[in-house]
Amino acid sequence: MAKLSEEAKKIIGEIHPGLIATASKSGKPNVSAKGSFRVLDDEHVAFTDVNSPRTVANLKENPQVSIICLGADRRSCRIWGSAEVLDSGPLYDEAVAAMSARNIKPKHVVRITVIDSEPK
Repeated sequence: MAKLSEEAKKIIGEIHPGLIATASKSGKPNVSAKGSFRVLDDEHVAFTDVNSPRTVANLKENPQVSIICLGADRRSCRIWGSAEVLDSGPLYDEAVAAMSARNIKPKHVVRITVIDSEPK
């Protein structure tokens, strides 16, 4: 498991959305923008799924994910990892509470274990 550098965490915190790339078991790719993309700790990032059926279906078939956060100032961060789709537990409950003020109920939270990262 790789650790996110302080620079990578800073970039992720400043740039939204993160672009999440997935692929189905057969290799069909999908890219989706996630405004909820955030750092959990040195080894995990996450995003909340409100309506991303293809992303979630791909991750259930193939948990490998690639992420890029691009800033207008040309700074970026790439992350490669393995995803876990959650529909219960403390992280999911936290997302439900955070989004309830906007009358939105998340379907899932996707927690990604960082395998490698590269701030630029």
